[in-house]
Amino acid sequence: MPSVVKLPVQLKASLGSAIARLAADQVPSPRLNAELLLMFTLNCDRAYLFAHPERELTAEEQSRYEVALAERTRGVPAQYITGHQEFWGMDLNVSPAVLIPRPETEHVIETVLALATERKTGGQECPPTRPLRILDVGTGSGCIALALAKEFPDAEIYATDISAAALEVARANAARHQLEKRIRFHQGDLLAGLNLTNLDFVVSNPPYVGESEEDQVQLEVRKYEPRNAVFAGPAGTEVIARLLPQARAALRPGGWLILEISGTIADKVERLLEDWDEVRIIPDLQSISRVAQARKRGTE
Repeated sequence: MPSVVKLPVQLKASLGSAIARLAADQVPSPRLNAELLLMFTLNCDRAYLFAHPERELTAEEQSRYEVALAERTRGVPAQYITGHQEFWGMDLNVSPAVLIPRPETEHVIETVLALATERKTGGQECPPTRPLRILDVGTGSGCIALALAKEFPDAEIYATDISAAALEVARANAARHQLEKRIRFHQGDLLAGLNLTNLDFVVSNPPYVGESEEDQVQLEVRKYEPRNAVFAGPAGTEVIARLLPQARAALRPGGWLILEISGTIADKVERLLEDWDEVRIIPDLQSISRVAQARKRGTE
């Protein structure tokens, strides 16, 4: 039986066909996904796609694009297919070992920046001359630690995760952005095995989804992203409740705890933080409670 020869397909036609296919399979944002996967296949940027609509795909490129589209239609996140996700202006490697960095998490970085600026200008009692000491708990891809290392070139930054596979990704990202000498990575459950004190910030994007909410979580998140990075337990606050006393012990008096949260647990988190000072719940751009900040009492 003769082999089937694929006829050349122009870029514009291939993209149009992919968009229609993803839309028919109810993949969210079909155009964006089709473009991302085609850019990945051709190793090009979006401008190239629109500047060369007549460009013909080789048989190998058609096959690679088909494989990528097939993965996406069965629910695999585009970021796991391409192995990349942007965060805080940095292109990061991602794999199924880590949670995919999301734009909402950038509010954590913004919160630290705002509080650190207040410290530097003398708005807090801590002397502004000492470099910041920051710990990122549950670093995953390393996105928070890398963003803070980028913003605070003199800071001492530590990052911990319970997953060895996640730390491998985080270390690779640090090396890729030439920040490997700036961040000290440690494997452990929350702060276990770390003897850190006098920290200025403990930051974390912990698991905060309750198992009772599982049906409300996107199928591709439930199916493909690491479960222990998404679900915290029945209530969604179990990991945060374990983290609080450990963070308190590691922070200096007046130091800050910054957590990513969701609107469904905001009230519970506020109650857990009732013996902290200056507790504030910060909304994201959709007015959903996204960040909890709290300050360790200066007398502790």
